[in-house]
Amino acid sequence: MQSVGYYNGVMGELENMTVPMNDRGMYFGDGVYDATYAANGRIFEAEPHIDRFFNSAAALRMPFFMTREELRGELQKCVDACDCDGELMVYWQITRGTAARKHTFPENDQPANLLITVRNVKLADLRKKLNLITVEDTRYLHCNIKTLNLIPNVMASQQAKEAGCDEVVFHRGDRVTECAHSNIHILKDGVFRTAPTDNFILPGITRKHLLRICEETGVPYMEKAFTLDELFDADEIIVSSAGTLGAGVASVDGKPVGGKDPELLKKLQMAAVRDFEAETGYLPDII
Repeated sequence: MQSVGYYNGVMGELENMTVPMNDRGMYFGDGVYDATYAANGRIFEAEPHIDRFFNSAAALRMPFFMTREELRGELQKCVDACDCDGELMVYWQITRGTAARKHTFPENDQPANLLITVRNVKLADLRKKLNLITVEDTRYLHCNIKTLNLIPNVMASQQAKEAGCDEVVFHRGDRVTECAHSNIHILKDGVFRTAPTDNFILPGITRKHLLRICEETGVPYMEKAFTLDELFDADEIIVSSAGTLGAGVASVDGKPVGGKDPELLKKLQMAAVRDFEAETGYLPDII
């Protein structure tokens, strides 16, 4: 199959799959999700993504019938069923089951619904710097949970697209939080700086990976919130996600930024790409 869809054990071509209208994800976005990449049949950093997924489910008191090992097995089945070469995006979500529309939880321990998709999606090309816009962060106060409720992110992403930009910088007052579908970090005076994993940001797996790279390569780092002024004054701005292993930024709100420490930026990017190759056996053409 060129793209794989999976719903509660049934697998087929993605475009042929359907879900019940009473799935609670349809009415309430009542679910959680996660995503990573795969290549050569190997899922990249599967365990930390699965751990975050289970943490999100627990935060919403959402029962799930599989163990971590069983979920990993189902993800691998879907990856193995995909015939595409190169990078694959592996996405999965659960919802709080299928039941008539009612705001409170379903009765009788309704089992969660599991959905998985696998399709050919390239990793972001790290040779291309991004252009960003700033948007006031009016989202709710549980951004650390990877919930399906992403309307503010969708609206902000569309705003960026219409401005000819690639991503959004959310901020609460002067404090920078994260992007619409990424984490954001800065380099200043040789220090990698990223916001702490409180309830205002998602604990990104690639964010965690970059911190590990800093430890392994001796790059100083700091988990401390930074302001918009510090963002504009940064030596480099870095955007990261499962599909973006650490992209540099060229502009924010139309103003040129970064470009003052390309060597350190490239060092972190190269380390991230090497780690992807080491785990999957595949070297993406992105740097």
